[in-house]
Amino acid sequence: MTRQTLIAATMTLGLSSIAMADNDCTLKTLRGSYVFAAKGYNIFNIGAAGVAQPKAIIEVINFNGDGTLSVPAATRSVNGVIGRSPAGGTGSYTADPSCTGTLAFTGGPTFDIFISPNGEMLWMIQTNPDTVFQGTATRVANAK
Repeated sequence: MTRQTLIAATMTLGLSSIAMADNDCTLKTLRGSYVFAAKGYNIFNIGAAGVAQPKAIIEVINFNGDGTLSVPAATRSVNGVIGRSPAGGTGSYTADPSCTGTLAFTGGPTFDIFISPNGEMLWMIQTNPDTVFQGTATRVANAK
């Protein structure tokens, strides 16, 4: 190998390491307003059998970039019954460098989350028992 080839290879490896580091997720990766749309089921045990009740939700989640979040609006349907949550919901989230994390709404459900490296989208699956519920949140506005 020539000296120029070694230098070029070293520079390429160094640059790819920097590029990979730029894709690491942090709490700041999730910053701004997102619309979360999800559907699935709650499972209720009645006798020896579980009964699945459908549920769906559309909600706005504001991620603050520091591990906290707020919910200014949400509409849900559980087994065909519509409910609207008042503004003011809160919660917290984590984000690992691998772009995985968790989300917990205060007094409510918990989720495992998978974050796109640029933070434009995240995929969420509820982790509470007796639920089958998953959806996607898409950034609709950057933080101010």
